[in-house]
Amino acid sequence: MGRRRSEAVTLGDVARLAGVSIATASKAINDRGEVAATTRARVLRAAAELAFQPNPMAQGLVAGRTRAVGVLTDELDGQFTVPVLLGAEKALADLEMSVLLCDTRGDTIRRNHHIRTLLARQVDGFIVVGDSDDIRASLTAELPVPVVYVHCRSTGHGDLSLVPDDEGAVRLAVEHLLALRRRNIGHITGPQSCRAARDRAATTSAVLSEHGLTLAGGHALHGEWSQRWGRQAARLLIATAPETDAVFCGNDRIASGVAQELAGLGRRVPEDVAIVGYGNREIFAADCSPPLTTVDLGLPLLGEAAVAHLVAAMAGTPSSGVIRQPCRLVLRESTA
Repeated sequence: MGRRRSEAVTLGDVARLAGVSIATASKAINDRGEVAATTRARVLRAAAELAFQPNPMAQGLVAGRTRAVGVLTDELDGQFTVPVLLGAEKALADLEMSVLLCDTRGDTIRRNHHIRTLLARQVDGFIVVGDSDDIRASLTAELPVPVVYVHCRSTGHGDLSLVPDDEGAVRLAVEHLLALRRRNIGHITGPQSCRAARDRAATTSAVLSEHGLTLAGGHALHGEWSQRWGRQAARLLIATAPETDAVFCGNDRIASGVAQELAGLGRRVPEDVAIVGYGNREIFAADCSPPLTTVDLGLPLLGEAAVAHLVAAMAGTPSSGVIRQPCRLVLRESTA
């Protein structure tokens, strides 16, 4: 009597038909070197006859792998976190690997609980995702599997951290405005307590200095990462430096507020004042009036790269240091 469709063919069925042990059948199907060629051929014929489909999880366990990766983040709803996670998930899905995602919410107790849980599930590695290119305490010494840090930088000297090339991105934005013959360029950005905001302001000033220029208004304007701050800062900038002909903003939200306020002040964008944003967030960049020229950080690609490096580390070829991924400038009407 034939096997019913509801009855899954097992490795034991293949072993019985081939006349070998289950262990030998497993080694033959997983192409382990301990099995003679004639025996392997017999097992594979039996598997084909029974239409046996190997269980990916079982194959992983034979190889000492579960094909699962733990992902830790402090800000699951962060504007930078989600694109990185989407890129990582896509890359893992392409490799037929699964993701176990945990939001630690910046809480050490919660983080340690999630780590214990993920280790109990025998994940093959960890990806630690930051929402701002910040410095994170290394977890590597606590974990028996490889770890890759993405959109954050680990304090561990032997760790691998993947981040956007923030300095190169700022240079793209400012040099684009300079190529448009803008010479009175202001910079409106986030709080001075934020390292990324300070770094972007410093790089903006440095690039202008290379061209014999200084920031319009004399210094960068620091405030919230908000449209409200963009509107407020635009009024302040135009009042103190009416000759301003371009503004580079620390994110798209601020840039959108700047565009709104300039329209209210009777300044045309881009004819009178060109605007460049940062982040390429669709809701602010493409829907702004006019649509924003902005820096795209390539965050999904950063997530994909993190997976590639983690898989390499799992295979015994880990990398270390800080890898800065190039960004690109997306041209839209705000600088046309």
